[in-house]
Amino acid sequence: MKKKTHSEKVIEGKSAVVEKKAEENDKREESGKCQVSMDHEGWFRDFLLLGGRFLLLLAFLSLVISFITPRINFLSPNVSNPSTEVLEDEKEKQTRARKQQQEKHLEKTTAYLENVLKPRQESQIRKKEEHFYRMTGETWKLTEGFQLGEGEDSEDDDDLETTEETPSKKALRKRKLPENILKRPHVPELSKPKKVIVLPEEPKDATDGAVTVALRCPSGRLFRRRFLTSHSTQILLDWMRKVGYPPEIYVVCTSYPRRPLEIKEEFTLENAGITVDTVLNLEEKEI
Repeated sequence: MKKKTHSEKVIEGKSAVVEKKAEENDKREESGKCQVSMDHEGWFRDFLLLGGRFLLLLAFLSLVISFITPRINFLSPNVSNPSTEVLEDEKEKQTRARKQQQEKHLEKTTAYLENVLKPRQESQIRKKEEHFYRMTGETWKLTEGFQLGEGEDSEDDDDLETTEETPSKKALRKRKLPENILKRPHVPELSKPKKVIVLPEEPKDATDGAVTVALRCPSGRLFRRRFLTSHSTQILLDWMRKVGYPPEIYVVCTSYPRRPLEIKEEFTLENAGITVDTVLNLEEKEI
């Protein structure tokens, strides 16, 4: 075997030292990792324990509160919650206001029934009864009636004793007859015969002095007719009445200038200015 030189021995010693240091470092790293993992596990375990204790404390407090609260309420019954008192007061106010509104509505309905509906129904029934009795000829039932011998005068007793009257004459004198029997029947006056409106015949177009007059009504209708300029203006009023527009309500006006036409019996159409074909307007009189 070959003997190792001094340099080789030194190298082997150094390599052995390096290997030992590497192993020591590896061991330290492994021990550090184990320590870190153990620290993490301990922290998590502590957190779980703390949370469990907190929950247990909350459960204990809730149990104590639920056990003590009824005892306190039982021992102090006079102490009440102000919020519940306010709610009860509001409910009472609402019920009171609702009752007042209902009473007002009831009063209004009863007043409406007594003052409006009931008189209306009574008047309708009365009208139906009057119509029925008139149709059947029993109108005497609509009167209030009277008593025989009503309104007798006791002052004339002495005079009646002296006079010689039969009982039938006395009863006839004392009897009070209805006024409608004593009164004479009203005879209506004969109405006056209506005036028959007769317009003269229309002249032909070729006739001298013939003009066409157009009458424009408020409804929009237009009437045309031929007259002679020698005719009286009164004929226009007759024409108005015949077409359904009485002169008592309507007045004849010229187209331009717009003014009422002067109508008199002695005035002719020529005097009124109607010498050519003319359009006249009908307007209501101002009351």
